[in-house]
Amino acid sequence: MARYTGPKSKIARKFRDPIFGPDKAFEKKNYPPGQHGNSKRRKKQSEYGIQLQEKQKAKYTYGILEKQFRNIFKTASRKKGITGEVLLQLIEARLDNVVFRLGIAPTRSGARQLVSHRHITVNGEIVNIPSYQIKEGDIIGVREKSKSMEAITNSLASRANQFAWLEWDEEKLTGRFVNYPAREDIPENIKEQLIVELYSK
Repeated sequence: MARYTGPKSKIARKFRDPIFGPDKAFEKKNYPPGQHGNSKRRKKQSEYGIQLQEKQKAKYTYGILEKQFRNIFKTASRKKGITGEVLLQLIEARLDNVVFRLGIAPTRSGARQLVSHRHITVNGEIVNIPSYQIKEGDIIGVREKSKSMEAITNSLASRANQFAWLEWDEEKLTGRFVNYPAREDIPENIKEQLIVELYSK
């Protein structure tokens, strides 16, 4: 299995950023893992190393594999606008991410599982592809049979984040993808310009 399933705190420590959300283990040890983790004698990173780390950080944050990430970048580079911003907008429009942003699942990996197990609909039709690209105006919902699922009801009960580009209907358990988010509305701490520079080499 190609997707990372190991300790998330270790990855967060690698990037010195709690990319998977609040993390007590990260707070205790917010330095890179390994025997030289807290050493001041760590080698200075090269420009390429910094760019590569930023791309890896984005991939781990959104749970995207290398081939998928490269394809999204190619699509972004063909579109009008600032490539880095368009890249993040396309990633944010993935079905698994939208399910997570709507609060139907507490994590992106949980959202991916809900989609894969056919609990999520787009415009009334079941879609089981986590990377499915949502378009402006699409309605994302929970399948009728799945509305009473404990995992979904618990996640929605603690739903806090509300995003300007998404609308949520509490009664129908559906969300509408209003428009692609502006860069300032995306909360992830990613320096997308470094990723563009890496792929432009």
